[in-house]
Amino acid sequence: MIEENVNPILSIQDLYVDYISQSSLSLPWERKQIIKAVNGVSFNLHEGKTLGIVGETGCGKSTIAKSIIKLAPVKSGKIIWMGKNLLNINKHQMQNVRKEIQMIFQDPLSSLNPRMNIGEIISEPLKTHFPSLNQNQVKKQVKDMMMNVGLLPNLVNRYPHEFSGGQCQRIGIARALILKPKLIICDEAVSALDVSIQAQVLNLLKSLQKELKLTYVFITHDLSIAKHMSDNIMVLYFGKCVEMKQSKQLFIDPQHDYTKQLIASVPQISKIFTS
Repeated sequence: MIEENVNPILSIQDLYVDYISQSSLSLPWERKQIIKAVNGVSFNLHEGKTLGIVGETGCGKSTIAKSIIKLAPVKSGKIIWMGKNLLNINKHQMQNVRKEIQMIFQDPLSSLNPRMNIGEIISEPLKTHFPSLNQNQVKKQVKDMMMNVGLLPNLVNRYPHEFSGGQCQRIGIARALILKPKLIICDEAVSALDVSIQAQVLNLLKSLQKELKLTYVFITHDLSIAKHMSDNIMVLYFGKCVEMKQSKQLFIDPQHDYTKQLIASVPQISKIFTS
């Protein structure tokens, strides 16, 4: 566990998440299999920092993300957000928390509603959480956010299929940031993009973090990207945290065999991902 002097903005304590297998071939009298998706994970995340969570597909990375926003069936543990245990608050209180915690998803195109134009997509969270804003106020905030993420405001009436994958991800970033959240959960946010586009989006995220004082949970299967983006990295293996260290230190002195295997499998890191 990595310790810091100030209080964390997010603290996960001994988190367990179980799923019951729902195979269509199971007979009613058969015992259902319990899958331990997250098995006793704990970490602290401080304001303005990035925690990278790495591991193979199915290790529990996305389940942790879903748990933070109460979209996963948490069995036990605590999720402390700015001093409040999210597992103890009601739906109305959680609605307010969701303004402070936003997600950027893996597939940029499929995460956008194809029936809505870009202005409608980016403004939707504003209209949901701040219905008192008038049309001009909404338009100004959408225009400003588009410029912040590198999109020309005159594209506001176009639809998602008219944009490239990198542009669609910028739209997703704008939608996540329009509410001025404190925490952004990036769930494999660049894995569907070409390498050169990945670099542009990653550099944009780092720039926005510095400018807006954002905190990130950065989920990825790519250890080189985690090193580039993260202050600290947590390695997950079958739902357990097997190692957590400062980003550079993890590469210098890995302790767990699985971490060593991950590092050994990383190709030479391209210069576009070096700090």
